[in-house]
Amino acid sequence: MDLGVPKEVKDQEFRVGLSPSSVRTLVEAGHRVAIETQAGIGAGFSDADYQAAGAVIVPDAAAAWQFPLIVKVKEPLLQEYPLLQKHQTLFTYLHLAADRSLTEALLQAGTTAIAYETVELADHRLPLLAPMSMIAGRLSIQFGARFLEKQQGGRGVLLGGVPGVPPGRVVILGGGVVGTEAAKIALGLGAIVQIIELSIDRLNYLENLFGSRAELLHSNSSHIEASVKAADLLIGAVLLPGKRPPILVSAGLVAQMRPGSVIIDVAVDQGGCIATMHPTSHSQPTYTEAGVVHYGVPNMPSAVPWTATQALNNSTLPYVLQLANQDLTDPALAKGINIHQHRIIHPAIQQVFPDLA
Repeated sequence: MDLGVPKEVKDQEFRVGLSPSSVRTLVEAGHRVAIETQAGIGAGFSDADYQAAGAVIVPDAAAAWQFPLIVKVKEPLLQEYPLLQKHQTLFTYLHLAADRSLTEALLQAGTTAIAYETVELADHRLPLLAPMSMIAGRLSIQFGARFLEKQQGGRGVLLGGVPGVPPGRVVILGGGVVGTEAAKIALGLGAIVQIIELSIDRLNYLENLFGSRAELLHSNSSHIEASVKAADLLIGAVLLPGKRPPILVSAGLVAQMRPGSVIIDVAVDQGGCIATMHPTSHSQPTYTEAGVVHYGVPNMPSAVPWTATQALNNSTLPYVLQLANQDLTDPALAKGINIHQHRIIHPAIQQVFPDLA
């Protein structure tokens, strides 16, 4: 099969759908791969690197989209909608629950849209979301520490503290991959860490992982309210596969946080779990509301594209090979199908847009 890899157009999205090593594997398997010129440059991969791996370099986005299988990183933006085609499969992160216009465009085009974030194994793990969730969780603390600096609008708190001065307090809503990775980095810095999680099984897992180093709380309104008010850094890490997460922190509760505290909502690409949060960009990552610094960049891992592209490809390549071989028998991959033949297939997306289903 012929595959196309367009250059990403989202603000400062430096990742690329396929790395040169992935291209080589596909070419060796008998497939033809076309890469838009300069598509990998932000991740450290030149056109020459792709040519050496066996790819064909095409001059622009229109040329890259003229193939039956398109492999990307982020969802198509408005300027890419006209490039969507019938009898074409798009494999990328989509997050349709937070994007009605893209859902409508895919339905109209007749494109088969398979979302990385809804490919699901029998044990309910999300293998293509996990690597970026791991990176985003770790970055959330890195960015949080930066925006707590006074020059960035924060309280001027050092998360690890120093002898004689207490460390910062990090509150994490959700104990999945994002929350777990955020907790690892925050604890490593010496911060006080609370994780608020709904699943008792997950809380038991986190206790085995962290012991008494992190305070683990069952998710309810009382625990959330008390913890959020005292947080220096609040991390939103709630995931409901294919759905918008619930709003766990109201605007009124945000207003009760200390001035200069920081919120980073990693769930913003699915709609977010903080009432006052809206998407931002790497160019303009933060805004201040009720005296609180808000960070809502939906493509956080693009800050480390060399690492993120390779981590993503380690997980996506087996599925790309299946699609290139026109093999849809894998039940995990089948669960990734969001839209097919002008119809919404994924139940969670059907629930979000019942009038389109």
